[in-house]
Amino acid sequence: MIENGCLPSHIAIIMDGNGRWARQKGFARFRGHKQGAESVREITRECSKKQIKQLTLYAFSQENWRRPQREINLLMGLLKNYLVNERKEIKENNIRLTAIGRIYGLPEDVRRELTISIEESKDNTGMILCLALNYGGRSEIVDAAKNIAESVKLGKITTEEITEEIFKKYLYTCDMTDPDLLIRTGGEMRVSNFLLWEISYTELWVTPVCWPDFKKAHLEKAIHDYAHRERRFGGLRK
Repeated sequence: MIENGCLPSHIAIIMDGNGRWARQKGFARFRGHKQGAESVREITRECSKKQIKQLTLYAFSQENWRRPQREINLLMGLLKNYLVNERKEIKENNIRLTAIGRIYGLPEDVRRELTISIEESKDNTGMILCLALNYGGRSEIVDAAKNIAESVKLGKITTEEITEEIFKKYLYTCDMTDPDLLIRTGGEMRVSNFLLWEISYTELWVTPVCWPDFKKAHLEKAIHDYAHRERRFGGLRK
């Protein structure tokens, strides 16, 4: 049993391994994505039950546009269905849905359903579920730098006033805390352009388990491991 004080406040997840999971089982890649959506439902419900304050899921990266058009179309269809079908679940669990990334680059019908889901859940007071969509960590930093340059140009701030705290206010995640724990499934030992600014002091937990097989027991293991780490943020042991 882990005490609430030892729980991560913000968990971020790189949901990797859908394609590998499908290939290992002799299925088409889409079957892996579909099964992965089931893991999203289970892990979201479990994090909400544990009173985790925020769960951020890397749902679609900017690099994912390089995949075959057919797979992209299937993924967008799956995302749209998820947004529509999960509204009842989101409401019942008092979850507030948000999204980060270049949302304007998503198909119009997906943006419409995303807007409806965000609007319908905006007054919920439980866990924040943040979907990273058409997201890239480098692009987030570039967009922030452009907006800061514009603010300097307009005389809203001076270059001397730019600090880490000011910079953060221009990020997509300006109203969020940094993740305490980053989970990566599928076994790859990299962060894949995800939350590059925000994970500077985030604890990492990597598992070879592919995302469709990642269930409550794996989440428990990750949280248990996190609870026994000492976070010093560059300081010394107390």
